[in-house]
Amino acid sequence: MTMGRFFSDIAEQALKDIYYDVTTGRGQESFRRLEQASAAGDGDASCILARCLCGYQYVWSGHGFPEDDDRAESLMHKSVEQGSAMGVLLALRSGELTDRDKARMPFASLQEAFDVVLEKAEQGEPFCQYVVGNVYFWWDFLEIQGKDRDSFASVQDFRDYLRENIVKCEDWFWKAFRGGVYYAGNNLNQYYQKGDEDLVPPQPQKAKGLWKTGAELGYPVHQYLYAKELGEAGKSEEALLWHKKAADNGERDSWFYVGLSYEEGRGTAKDERYAAQCYENGLPDNVGCCNRLGALYFQGKGVEQNYEKAVALLTKAYDQGSKWGLVYLGKAYFYGQGVAKDYVKAREFLEKVTWSNLDSYYMLGVMYAQGLGVSEDIKKGVEFLQKSGNRQDAKEELAKYKKTLFGGKWVRRK
Repeated sequence: MTMGRFFSDIAEQALKDIYYDVTTGRGQESFRRLEQASAAGDGDASCILARCLCGYQYVWSGHGFPEDDDRAESLMHKSVEQGSAMGVLLALRSGELTDRDKARMPFASLQEAFDVVLEKAEQGEPFCQYVVGNVYFWWDFLEIQGKDRDSFASVQDFRDYLRENIVKCEDWFWKAFRGGVYYAGNNLNQYYQKGDEDLVPPQPQKAKGLWKTGAELGYPVHQYLYAKELGEAGKSEEALLWHKKAADNGERDSWFYVGLSYEEGRGTAKDERYAAQCYENGLPDNVGCCNRLGALYFQGKGVEQNYEKAVALLTKAYDQGSKWGLVYLGKAYFYGQGVAKDYVKAREFLEKVTWSNLDSYYMLGVMYAQGLGVSEDIKKGVEFLQKSGNRQDAKEELAKYKKTLFGGKWVRRK
């Protein structure tokens, strides 16, 4: 196993491909090489591999790595036993450092492991800078240094000690952020926005421009966040530019915003065909892309009309908790478009619509007035129909009912 400046060649290349330059497209390749290095005894490889298995909070989702908490936990323990100082600190941070780990690690103390990582951080290694920043940010320095309230003569002395250490995270996070670790920018944002209890006050003014900095550094997640900031500020053309960069760099959620811009002609010329392509690029996970592409298929805009595809996409989004496509799904079951006609299901979807929608009112009105999929309730049906707007089909349906002269009961005209 050949060694680089800080870690093995494999571990250093993995950090580059997985963290420092995610646009290389070599994340999966480095993942496989980490597995081989871990099996060969490389503790740092085991440590990095463990993080790769922990989901988007620890590694960029654009890599498409599997999530496996049990395997990650096992690898983290393994990394400690294999002699990774970084593994020791990350196991401590994640609550996985056991007494057994401490007994088997090749370090006399947590402080010794920290000093190894600190030296690499001081020499410019970005991930180690991020790890050191986290030691101060999350107060792990207390356990590393073996101190607590009883170590100090007064509460004020303890508070001064805490603050003196906590504020060190800022500089380390900035170094890591500029060196390639976008997660350090995320932690900086939290530090600036929230402060730290009553020891460090919030500094929200310092958080301004963080996503812009990250975007310019080439981090797809921050290109996405900066684009959203621009969009919220009404800068549609700039927002679209950065969403395109993010999407092209692998941030799939940005495809929704690119598609929406082209579908609505926001910041660019309207192009429903290209919008549909963008939404397609955001599948299968982006709920917004499922909804908007489903609607385009339902309406036959930008794509050939296909009710079956529309229902499949809208149902996928609904199953993930989205209510955006309720009216379309109600229509599909009401009219039998792409699915068998089913008034019970149609009503199930339409009665979950919490906003004013004329189509929804019309269909519910017909179902209640005619007793389709529900017990007949002409009065309730008429109330829905009267809310459905000045539409011909509603007028024709309302013409089928009248109020009795005595009692004012709604009945069907004979």
